[in-house]
Amino acid sequence: MNAFRGIGATGAASLAIVAPGIAESLVATAAGLAAAIPAVIAYNYYLSMARRMIIEMEDFSEDLLYLFTEGKNEVQ
Repeated sequence: MNAFRGIGATGAASLAIVAPGIAESLVATAAGLAAAIPAVIAYNYYLSMARRMIIEMEDFSEDLLYLFTEGKNEVQ
């Protein structure tokens, strides 16, 4: 935003006017990436753990249901 303000204030787009605003934007982008990349890695890690747990619970519930239904059929 500061780069565009500098252009608007002077009416010209020289490197001396635009460079500080672009540098500020690059620093903000680097800070955002430094925060976002570890967050995405952690998100993907915990998501894969949750999916594994869901699969294990589904398998267990299927086994338990099979156990209950097999036991019921043998009694009759």
